[in-house]
Amino acid sequence: MPYYSRKLTLPFQDVLEKVTKNLQQQGFGTITIIDVKDTFKQKLSIDFRNYKILSACNPQFAYKAISLESHLGIMMQCNVVVQEHENGEVEVTAVNPLESLDKGIRTTLLNDLALEVDNRLRTALDNLHRLKPEPHTEALPV
Repeated sequence: MPYYSRKLTLPFQDVLEKVTKNLQQQGFGTITIIDVKDTFKQKLSIDFRNYKILSACNPQFAYKAISLESHLGIMMQCNVVVQEHENGEVEVTAVNPLESLDKGIRTTLLNDLALEVDNRLRTALDNLHRLKPEPHTEALPV
């Protein structure tokens, strides 16, 4: 499956917040956040690394896409995964919407829309490399 990926050596929570902010700047709202680590712990009693799935949606693009193809709703959400690897790297991945668009329903207008969604997702991920670690402002014990 074709997807975009960026790896960062920053704290997981910082990357998660920046991803959410970058998606917002590109017009995507985060509909849900699935905490896979927490779900595996609660449902399976399995310890798992930090792993969250953000379901993002741009209402304007969603409206245009469904107006062009009513069954496209089954593919609407743009999932973005933020996961922390054992080496401390945090990886952010998102599917390439151009590749996930079914060739059978692809039209010029849908393709143009997928190109715009693709551009915005890539921009949101590319801007992660501008993330700098925040200086710690915790009060030190006296």
